[in-house]
Amino acid sequence: MKILVPVKRVIDYNVKARVKADNSDVDLNNVKMALNPFCEIAVEEAIRIKEAGKATEVVVVSIGDKSCQEQLRTALALGADKAIQIDTAEKLESLHVAKLLAKVVEQENPELVILGKQAIDSDNNQTGQMLAALTSRAQATFASEVIVEGDKLNVTREVDGGLQTIAVNLPAVVTTDLRLNEPRYATLPNIMKAKRKPLDVISAADLGVDLAPRITTLKVEEPSKREAGEIVADVATLVEKLKNEAKVI
Repeated sequence: MKILVPVKRVIDYNVKARVKADNSDVDLNNVKMALNPFCEIAVEEAIRIKEAGKATEVVVVSIGDKSCQEQLRTALALGADKAIQIDTAEKLESLHVAKLLAKVVEQENPELVILGKQAIDSDNNQTGQMLAALTSRAQATFASEVIVEGDKLNVTREVDGGLQTIAVNLPAVVTTDLRLNEPRYATLPNIMKAKRKPLDVISAADLGVDLAPRITTLKVEEPSKREAGEIVADVATLVEKLKNEAKVI
């Protein structure tokens, strides 16, 4: 079984994002970038499935300019076998990404696609579902456990009411939640080995996907700062403030 894992280059989660002076976008100059945490979990799960003897190859794919090769090499160092870069400098929307990934799925023909449920920069939580629809594959989102049993997957999903376990037939698309696993660290020998693993570059233009923007960003602003809390003397005062000041009741 071949597993395809899409990954994304994002601002490191320890870094505070800054907005450009003209409020047009987030300022990425001299900012530490990293592998999206949900994508890292997806890579770890794919490697664990391979280590369990249920898969033969793990392929990672990322979309962007040459800089995203750093994150692809990280995934290779974690244990992936091959990497693909879809080269483009365009700012992409979720549907663009899903369509490009659908082309890669068509070319690579993986039985399983595992990707993070969302990227921590845009937080859209859309690409996995769109990819499943475009490729006519079964989907299991928000996975906290994935068990491969022959040509089926038993996936435990994190839902509002608790946990839900479903069975889906392969080929399938799975999106990962935070509690699926604890990603490993890349060792120095594996980092060195990753430099020799294959990394193919494909032009986004060659895939025949229309990347014209459908969404216009009007303005980007930092969240308003939270005001300090206030300790009240009794419940009656709390209710009065919630009603007259906060106006939430």
